[in-house]
Amino acid sequence: MTKADLIEAAIKTAKAEISKAGAGELIDAAFDAISKTIKKDGRFSYPGFGTFNVKKRKARTGRNPKTGESIKIKASKTVGFKPTPKFKSSL
Repeated sequence: MTKADLIEAAIKTAKAEISKAGAGELIDAAFDAISKTIKKDGRFSYPGFGTFNVKKRKARTGRNPKTGESIKIKASKTVGFKPTPKFKSSL
């Protein structure tokens, strides 16, 4: 699903009349708020859907697949997602 598809789906399911531009701004604002919350608190939970949280990866040694040479991979952070049991069972 693309952003345009998400906007169209939001317009179709909204109970109130909403423009395409208004729906786009609302979706952008929602994702902006979610990303700010994850950066600040380290997690974002939405009941019935799941939880996004920051995961830390340790530094490690990897291999360059082209040359087979050992390389050092720096420690990093990423975002993980854990669905609620209800959502997971519906898949």
